[in-house]
Parts: sequence; C-alpha cells; structure tokens
Amino acid sequence: MLIQFRKLTTSDQPLQFHQTVDVSNAIKDRKDIVAVKPLDVDLKATPSVTGSVDVRGRLQGELEMNCSRCLKPISEHVHIPFHEVFQPVEDPEFVVQDEDDDTTYVQGESVDLTPYVEEAFLLHLPLAPVCKADCKGLCPNCGKDLNEGACDCDTEVIDPRLAGLKDFFK
Repeated sequence: MLIQFRKLTTSDQPLQFHQTVDVSNAIKDRKDIVAVKPLDVDLKATPSVTGSVDVRGRLQGELEMNCSRCLKPISEHVHIPFHEVFQPVEDPEFVVQDEDDDTTYVQGESVDLTPYVEEAFLLHLPLAPVCKADCKGLCPNCGKDLNEGACDCDTEVIDPRLAGLKDFFK
C-alpha cells in the first residue's frame, strides 16, 4: 500500500485502498495470540492544500487469543479506526514538531502504509482478554479451572511477614 505524494496531489480523486494485510509477522513474538487472519483494510487518502495527505479508514480482523485468566482459547473480532496525516519533507530531523501535532513527517516521494496499519493493529489489541467478564481463572496451587468448580486447596492468604506467628497459640 504505497502512497506516491506527487501522483496523489495531481489527481482529482482521493486514493482508495481495499486490501488485506498479513499481520502475522507483527505478532510472531506474542505468546497470547494463537492465530490471526489477515486484516481487511479500507482506507482513503486525501491530499490537502498544505501538501499533507490525510489517510482515514478502518481495519477489521479476526484473531484467536488465550483468556488471560483461564487460558481457554477465545475468538476476537476487532474493528479499528485508522487516521494518519503524512507530510513529505526534505529532512524529517530538522522539523520542529509541536507536542499536539499528530502529523507524521516522511522523507521521500512515497510512504508505505503497511507498517502504520500493523502499528494500529497492535495498539488496539486487548491488553488482557477474558473469555467472559466473570471468569474465575485457574487455582494458583493446583491449576484447576475454577469456572468448572471449586478445588480443595487452602486459599487462605497469610502475610509472609506474619507467617511465623501462625503457630504461636497452638
């Protein structure tokens, strides 16, 4: 997905992208994601009077993750809004960027949108996905799934600083 700035500014129509992007390389080091399908990308790049390019659209995808409490596989469908503003410059190092400025300054005549799509996908992944809101998780002692029933483990939590006083009155 390549935007060529000069070609876009001379065109009278915005540039449309309707593609699928494989994001499996972006998540290859993540152990909580079991499988991911390619993202459906629908983007529209519109040039502005200032020479910048406004890219808006949406990303959709399916992924299979493990529940962060009980480790059961769950299926997630993600809808991600996408918005980036690109400004071509001669040397991006010499641009003084304001704190509130969301513009991405790029060098050259074109920009590839694939890394920005992957970044938006990674930023919108759930931090701790759960299979259901009231998931009880696993027992920390025996590992039994507490959603299926309670276990016989002693779950009393004793402050380690006071553990020596536990047998004081016996």
